[in-house]
Amino acid sequence: MKLADVSFESILENLHDGLYFVDRDRVITYWNEAAEQISGFSREEVVGKSCSDNILTHVDGSGRSLCFGMCPLAQSIADGKFREAEVYMHHKDGHRIPVSVRISVLRDEKGGVIGGIELFTDISNQKANALRLQELEKLALLDNLTQLANRRYLEKELLSRFEEKKRFQLPFGVLFLDIDHFKEFNDSYGHAAGDEVLRFVAKTFIVNSRPFDLYGRWGGEEFLAIIRNISLPDLVELGDRLRLLVEQSYIVYESERLQVTISLGATLVRDDDNMESLVKRADTLMYRSKAAGRNCLTIG
Repeated sequence: MKLADVSFESILENLHDGLYFVDRDRVITYWNEAAEQISGFSREEVVGKSCSDNILTHVDGSGRSLCFGMCPLAQSIADGKFREAEVYMHHKDGHRIPVSVRISVLRDEKGGVIGGIELFTDISNQKANALRLQELEKLALLDNLTQLANRRYLEKELLSRFEEKKRFQLPFGVLFLDIDHFKEFNDSYGHAAGDEVLRFVAKTFIVNSRPFDLYGRWGGEEFLAIIRNISLPDLVELGDRLRLLVEQSYIVYESERLQVTISLGATLVRDDDNMESLVKRADTLMYRSKAAGRNCLTIG
């Protein structure tokens, strides 16, 4: 079979990367199968709409929206240049996915720019997390609602990290994370909406984690992250990134766009710590974030 005999549409549909085309107004005109799989949005849901219409709504690592200014795609359409970037895409389920994007332009026969092409790759640790999920399911150490590790597994992991620190002097830190005003959210929108929020917050943690870190549900709307071999500045940077990604995430529930924020406490293990003292300190720091106005991180 010659290449000329192969449909270009067939080639595009079989790519492992997400691919979409837009016109000069950034209205989506083509959406391949991998784009559906990565984003959760079907072709029927996006073709004919702007990517900022509660669809992709990219943000950068600082949580800034890229859809209502000169995003990389808009910049390329404006100047005709190729661009690459790492951004965070909104998944249909609500969470943010880290993606690597490569952008070029579409031109007409005379060379004029008539639109843009974006190829995007999921750079989250989904394969590693899928294996961890299978392991947790086998051991009954999984929180059924969020698909995160449950408290029993978190406590087991903390004991392992203390042993690792004792034997090899490997530092680790914890983040204690709590969804702000969650009771009021449940009272206003119902527990079904609250469950959806818990899921997308948890998924934000999962897809933005390193393979060797662990995120789990401590209880209710509280989460705990165990971050291995990290310095305090890097722990703060990680925590603030998660906070911004949750702030910029949302679900569309009964035609209403719903968002939440989280408050965090961040701390590194100390030589005189045990599991109880470490978690209590992180919890206390998280409550200081609540007292400071919520949607912030406190270190200690």
